[in-house]
Amino acid sequence: MTNDRAQAAPAVRLRSDGPVDQDTLAYARTKIDAVVGRAGLPAVTGEVRIVRAGARHADHPWLATADLRVGGRQVVVLAEEATGREVVDQLHDRLRRQTDKAAHAWDDGRRTTAPPWRGGGRQSA
Repeated sequence: MTNDRAQAAPAVRLRSDGPVDQDTLAYARTKIDAVVGRAGLPAVTGEVRIVRAGARHADHPWLATADLRVGGRQVVVLAEEATGREVVDQLHDRLRRQTDKAAHAWDDGRRTTAPPWRGGGRQSA
């Protein structure tokens, strides 16, 4: 069963597979919105998926993946845990760390410039 949830942040889509309860999805939406809705962050688009395995013998039946574009950079995050809240918390921590890195690289001007023979690096006198 697949549910599509795009309530508060239409640019980041939240999907679920398997028997994922509504409380976990609401908690995940809150945590994701907290990460991607911060001030100073470039435009964020993409998808977050939360999957619960049907097998009860699995050690970590909960899996969360995020594939986002933060400005011009791609951020991919994976989390596996035993419960829905734990996987969402782990996803939140990893997503926050990766989006901070992407936003920092976007803001601090570490983009490469074209070499002088291609018109870059010209000094005006």
